[in-house]
Amino acid sequence: MNQSPMEANNHKQLVLKYAVVSRLVVIFLAILWRCLLSPYDTSASINPSCLTSELNSHAPPVLLPRVAAAIENGIVWDSVYFVRIAQCGYEYEQSYAFFPLLPISISLLSRSVIGHRAVLGLSGCVLNNIAFVLAALYLYRLSVIVVKDSELAMRASLLFCFNPASVFYSSVYTESLYALFSIGGLYYFTSGARNIATLWFALSGFSRSNGILTAGYICFQMMHSVYSSAVLKKHAIFVFWELIVGAIRSICIIFPFIGFQAYGYYNICVGHSPSPWCKKRIPLFYDYIQGHYWGVGFLRYFQIKQIPNFVLASPVLSLALCSIIHYVKLEPKVFLSLGFRRVSSPMNDNKGGQDSARLLVMKDDASYKLNEGGDCALKQRKHVATVGRRQNFTALETGKTDDNNLSTAAIIQVPLVLHLGFMTATAFLVMHVQVATRFLSASPPLYWFSSYVMMSASSSSKRNIAQRGFGCGYCIWVYCWAYIFLGTLLFSNFYPFT
Repeated sequence: MNQSPMEANNHKQLVLKYAVVSRLVVIFLAILWRCLLSPYDTSASINPSCLTSELNSHAPPVLLPRVAAAIENGIVWDSVYFVRIAQCGYEYEQSYAFFPLLPISISLLSRSVIGHRAVLGLSGCVLNNIAFVLAALYLYRLSVIVVKDSELAMRASLLFCFNPASVFYSSVYTESLYALFSIGGLYYFTSGARNIATLWFALSGFSRSNGILTAGYICFQMMHSVYSSAVLKKHAIFVFWELIVGAIRSICIIFPFIGFQAYGYYNICVGHSPSPWCKKRIPLFYDYIQGHYWGVGFLRYFQIKQIPNFVLASPVLSLALCSIIHYVKLEPKVFLSLGFRRVSSPMNDNKGGQDSARLLVMKDDASYKLNEGGDCALKQRKHVATVGRRQNFTALETGKTDDNNLSTAAIIQVPLVLHLGFMTATAFLVMHVQVATRFLSASPPLYWFSSYVMMSASSSSKRNIAQRGFGCGYCIWVYCWAYIFLGTLLFSNFYPFT
């Protein structure tokens, strides 16, 4: 069935409504817990002068000290770094672990009569809450294209609105901006607007270091296009063109990360007593700062005392693992071959002596087509048909649906699932594992799988499957709400939480 414009508009309005409501709920809970409980660390309001005297001289007077103090008390944990960078720039080596898009953005909004530091924090909260609402809308639009089920897309977007890392999306953290630009970039990528997608992916890399991983989507598309030109069409000039375009797009995405490394090298290593990382053959400060100041490294977090943090991260890690296994089991040949899977083409079966299989390849015109005039194509996004959720998920297991459409859907999901798998392994093996809750919170496959599990209860005709689906769906919602309450309680009062 096709999604009517009225249905799409209703779904978008519903997602917008719940995105706004969820932000109001999170902000209300954070203020409530802050008023009811005493913070563990009362140093949030401490604001020493900037090392550069010129910045201190330009600081505006605090005209509303009580309001400013209340706002500054909410600047906790990593928010302290982002606000400090926006106020004073990159003063210390460890501050270079925090990428500049958020500090630059809130600095541009920091003109107020309240007080400079207070309005920086307020600007960051306003900016991130707006970015979150936009990210939820882009997730819906992306989901409609990928899962081809408007109802599942809507439910996945609503689940994102109440995701377990919600408190970070309403604080001065980079989660909201990264989610907006990474999910928005994926929407434009799957829609065929590759140049716009490149810009959005680059902005995601300007907000968080893991944004450079989005270059993998461009490389995945380039790999299929090169294969199509070289093996199927045998056009050498097209191969060269695809390689050049893909390389340029990838460089554009990686450039913010490399540029920031160069900026840090110039400020720390040139004309100063060099830090140890300055003398390396490839002087990238990010890995050194993460390892030296925060103890981040391969298996370095595998300690007895960190077991509570592994328990804290276990729900999202388990959900991510189940999501990956689920998608791989649906079309194992597609995933194991990185999308190079042959599907039957009935039209070609009638051509004697010809191979009846054709390879689905990714094209820049927003369509996945069979080579040389094949009969399988996805039209432009405004004409994309929404096949039922069971066609994309349950029916894949039974093989009762059109093979071409199913393979197309699976190919689109391959780079998304690979991205989720890499990030999950990194969170478990390298990072502070409790950060996984917010580190993985912008991964669309998590919400698609969770929504499918919750919807399977109402769509299944078998009682035991329905009960199992209802139980899993109930656990997912309990997990989300429990972490929202826990996160707003602990985070707002300066207690450790992810």
